[in-house]
Amino acid sequence: MMEYTGLIEINWSIIMIWITVIVLFLVLKKFFFEKVKNFMETRSNSIQDAFDSAEAVNRRADEKMQNYTKRIANVEAEGREIIRDAKIKADAQAREIIEDANKQATEILNKAERNIEREKQKAMEEMRKEVAALAMMAAERIVEREIQNVGQDEIVDEVINKARSTGWQN
Repeated sequence: MMEYTGLIEINWSIIMIWITVIVLFLVLKKFFFEKVKNFMETRSNSIQDAFDSAEAVNRRADEKMQNYTKRIANVEAEGREIIRDAKIKADAQAREIIEDANKQATEILNKAERNIEREKQKAMEEMRKEVAALAMMAAERIVEREIQNVGQDEIVDEVINKARSTGWQN
C-alpha cells in the first residue's frame, strides 16, 4: 500500500496560496475593482458625451454651411438679376437717346430744307426782278438805238455783260 500513499498527500502551501489568492481577490474586489469600474464608466460616459457634442457641433456647422451656400446662391442670382435689369434699362435709354437724336436730326434737316427753299425762292424772286429790270433797260436801249438806228445785237450783248458783272449767274 505504500505505493499509493504519495498520491493523496495534502500540500499545505498550495492551499495557503489559494486562500491568499481568494482573500486578495475579495479585498481587491471590495476596494479596487469597484473604483476602477466607476472610473471606466465615467471615462466611457465622458467620451460618449464628447462624441455626441462633436456630432451636434458638426450638424450645426453643416446647417450653417448650407444656409451660407443658399445665401451665396441667392446673392449671385440677385446680382445677375440686377445686372440684367440694368442692361435692359441701359438698352432702353440708348434706344430713346438714339430716337431723340434721329428726331432732332430730322427736324434740323427739315428746317434746313425749308430755309434752303425760302432762300431759293428769294433768289428766284430777286433774279426775276433783275431780269425784269434788265429787260426794261434793254428795251429802253433798243428803243433809243432804234431811234438812232443802231444794231440791237450790241444792246443785248451789253445788257448780258452788265448782268454778268452784277453777279446774276447761276
